[in-house]
Amino acid sequence: MDPIAVYVHTPFCPSKCGYCDFNSFAMDGEIIDRTVKAICQEILRSSLRGAPAKTIFFGGGTPTFLSGEQLDSLLKAVFEVHPPIVGCEITSEANPGTVDASKFASMRESGWNRISLGAQSFLDSDLLRLERVHKAGEIERAVLAAREAGFDNVNLDLMFALPDQSRHAWRSNLERALALEPEHLSLYCLTIEQNTAFYKKNLRGELNLPDDDSQRDMYEDCLRICAEQGYEQYEISNFSKPGRECQHNLCYWYGEAYAGYGPGAVGCLPLSPDLLRYTNLKHPERYCQAVENGDPIPFESEIIDVATQRTERIMLGLRLNKGVSHEGLPQGALAKLEQRGWIGRDDQRVWLTAEGRHFCSEVALELI
Repeated sequence: MDPIAVYVHTPFCPSKCGYCDFNSFAMDGEIIDRTVKAICQEILRSSLRGAPAKTIFFGGGTPTFLSGEQLDSLLKAVFEVHPPIVGCEITSEANPGTVDASKFASMRESGWNRISLGAQSFLDSDLLRLERVHKAGEIERAVLAAREAGFDNVNLDLMFALPDQSRHAWRSNLERALALEPEHLSLYCLTIEQNTAFYKKNLRGELNLPDDDSQRDMYEDCLRICAEQGYEQYEISNFSKPGRECQHNLCYWYGEAYAGYGPGAVGCLPLSPDLLRYTNLKHPERYCQAVENGDPIPFESEIIDVATQRTERIMLGLRLNKGVSHEGLPQGALAKLEQRGWIGRDDQRVWLTAEGRHFCSEVALELI
């Protein structure tokens, strides 16, 4: 069987952040251990048993909200079903407030080799507005603990265009992150999603968000400051030291197949020439009941035909600095977009220019 990317979703967090629309729950007690056991059962029963893992990614939620023993049991289940290839990137997301030296040491010994820390901001005032459970000082301590445990591949997530955030404050955040010398940075503009507390606050006029010009200036700071420090932008929001791109996320952006395990996990499996995309039951209680009773775990699925795959490859591929193949793209649209200064192209590929990155969705729609 061909190697495959593997995603494991752990849905628990210490608290629910106001901006978060991920499948996460502020729960504790027996349900956590029950869910961990159910995820292990789902993995061990997988029809994909034997497909090697080329990447493994634990997301959430907050994976490090689990104990070291619980995390170890999940990773062992993945290893049994999806033996990792040589050089397999094995990532866990982590909240700086839910990790310490002993947990990182345990994780490194178990097999993780990459940590993605949800820093978001180095200002306590920002973290308070975002309803994060950690304090700014814990970010530096978490990075140090990861290094001492032997992690040589660390990502920091940061968000800009936060409520009441100035451009100066954003530059300060970015510079503090770079001072820690992570191998990778994910720099995202805050998006107000429906069904979040922030969405309701914004409707009531309670969020003082930077305007579009300010957001654009902050994004331009990302490009300039990261380049000055030797980080290569390889995707609209992602920057890395040479050779340290996130291999798991590249699987998504290339439109490749991946397995998803856990409550709310999404998987996309080959069904040649189509793909089958599925989403697991989201609530931990209902998910556990389904696993324990031997009932279907996905609550929805869809066939992704060849035409839809092409559309998605264009939409996702344009996010990458290397762009997409120009094969089959409409020449009239390409000429118009090039005249606007939104794309560059050669005899093989099409990519967004620095200006075009501000209009990624518009470019994709023109080419689709």
